[in-house]
Amino acid sequence: MGGDAGTGKTTTAEPLGGAPQEYAAFKVEQRGIDLIPDDERKLTPAGLFWLWAGAVFNVEFFFYGTLIMAFGLSVPQAVAAILIGNLCYAFLGFASLQGPKTGTTAFMVSRAPFGQNGNRLVALFNWVTQVGFEIEGIYFVAATVILLFSLHGTKLDGPAKIVVIILAALLQMIVPLLGHATISKVLRYLAYVFIVFFAVLAGFTFNRLNLSAFHVKPATFAVWTTALVVIISVGGLGWTENGNDYSRYLPRTTPAPRTFWSAALGPAVPSILLELLGVFAFTIGGKLVGITQLGVPQSFPSWFVTPFLIFAVFQLLAINTIDMYSSGVTLQALGVPVKRWGAVIIDTVVCAVVTGLILFHGNFSKDFAGFLLYIVVWLAPWFGILMTDYLLRRRRYDPLSLARSRGGLYWRNGGIHWPAVIAQVVGMVATLMWINAATAFPAYTGPVSNNFPGLAGGDFGWALGIVVGAGVYWLLASRGVRREAAETPVLTSYVKS
Repeated sequence: MGGDAGTGKTTTAEPLGGAPQEYAAFKVEQRGIDLIPDDERKLTPAGLFWLWAGAVFNVEFFFYGTLIMAFGLSVPQAVAAILIGNLCYAFLGFASLQGPKTGTTAFMVSRAPFGQNGNRLVALFNWVTQVGFEIEGIYFVAATVILLFSLHGTKLDGPAKIVVIILAALLQMIVPLLGHATISKVLRYLAYVFIVFFAVLAGFTFNRLNLSAFHVKPATFAVWTTALVVIISVGGLGWTENGNDYSRYLPRTTPAPRTFWSAALGPAVPSILLELLGVFAFTIGGKLVGITQLGVPQSFPSWFVTPFLIFAVFQLLAINTIDMYSSGVTLQALGVPVKRWGAVIIDTVVCAVVTGLILFHGNFSKDFAGFLLYIVVWLAPWFGILMTDYLLRRRRYDPLSLARSRGGLYWRNGGIHWPAVIAQVVGMVATLMWINAATAFPAYTGPVSNNFPGLAGGDFGWALGIVVGAGVYWLLASRGVRREAAETPVLTSYVKS
């Protein structure tokens, strides 16, 4: 790399290793966490919009609408939780701005605030989170297939269910193995098809809407905040750790507002529509028919349920590709010496085994509710720290230092940037102070949740975690990070010699 790092003069950078690759669908992507050269960045903001829209235009989000109604919310309360909770897709927009600037993944960018070794802690948290969502998806696929056989008179026994899980896991790994370009194309076209299903489903729902359900006695404020956390967790905050994994294929010159709005609106629009539809569909039967039926009420015509569930299988596999791709590159960022395709195989095996355990011996409803409520404990402060670091360093990174396993601008004290580690721990403690997971496993309610005047039982740990994580990091790191920003070269391109 040419130029003096202390002068801030512009320079060009060469990506670390790897031959030039063609960014094309239905070819195995060779890139993992290495830097994406400029000539391989073929994604457009419109492509990023449809990638996220295709992932979220999904039966899972229809189910989330019915799920929060099962908490006992009134229709107005559920609508308020959905509209407010989905504003947090702005978080995903902000967490996608670093990808075009660095050309690398979310948990390689995370090395800037945490250091190469300090970052391993949050990378591990993220890998567990991604795998958790993958397990959810494979569980839903397996449960849907089992339901389809049941609807047509065949009850699958234990060995048959195991075969279904194995086949679901193997199908699941195909698109993530092929990589970013394939994911973008597949999700875009699946979105078009699902929009048609959505229109038919909406027609059935509004034709049979139960208006008396709008007058149900509201749930307590504490219960409403729990529903709000679920919407935030499966939505804007829950996707932040994936943002840069996909925006890194945008050209470096992409205007930040276009990146932000593509990443924020792409998932927000279908999320709001589907969750609202789930709420209204819930009023038809007045209860969840069952998780295995993904919230499709029994009152829908039988001719529609079967094709809908068949297409739901493909949609569930599609949304899981987002998580599986990200979990693979996170495993690499964690330091596991494995190619991206190898990481996908590891995740597939883990997901299949855990899904089998849950299907035969677990309580999916309780396990999943606990998962959604607890992942915000680490996610909230991490997001606050990442964005504070981004602003402190004036949106400038040294990608070559991010890509190094040792040394470089972000090595600091043995590869650990203690201000970020301390801020993460303090932010997690703060989140736990105001969390209400009384209905989850393990059951826990924070002391602030129990005792805050007028908000007894409320759950605002996610907001407190973001604020405390960001605030502590700013207090401890602002001077040093600003100094690093002054030493960061302004890179104009990546080239291969």
